[in-house]
Amino acid sequence: MFLKQLYPKKVIASVYELDWTELSARYAGVIFDIDNTLVPQDAPADDRAVGLFRVVHGLGMKTMLLSNNKEARVKAFADKVGTGYLYKSGKPRKSGYLWAMRKMGTMPGNTLCIGDQIFSDVWGANRAGIDSVLTEPIDPSTDEIQVVVKRWFEKPFRREVLSN
Repeated sequence: MFLKQLYPKKVIASVYELDWTELSARYAGVIFDIDNTLVPQDAPADDRAVGLFRVVHGLGMKTMLLSNNKEARVKAFADKVGTGYLYKSGKPRKSGYLWAMRKMGTMPGNTLCIGDQIFSDVWGANRAGIDSVLTEPIDPSTDEIQVVVKRWFEKPFRREVLSN
């Protein structure tokens, strides 16, 4: 059913609150969104993001950034955190997620996707058979106008997920 694809496996306040040791026992790879998942929209990789990738990589997990943003933005971030990336990925299409798993050498059953948007991150991951985690946006005041509109449509789904 289409609507089931819009619901994440888990909802969290922040990617930085996750127990990565526990997750590393289940997942071999993690696909991350960047903007408002790891840092505010268009912000550079900060020490917290660099530290997160250091921890995740130290646990033996592979990582990829999957973004609909332009290469200059995504490459600069990826270089700073030390990971691979796909820019202009076309989320929520499955192709970017499948490409990321190929690059990491993972499969849907051992890959996790974390992002702040239902209609791109969660929907795309779920369509690809990947467990999805929805974060609260770090700073929604930095959202571009198209994201503001999407978030308005996401509200009923977020409310329902949070009430369960």
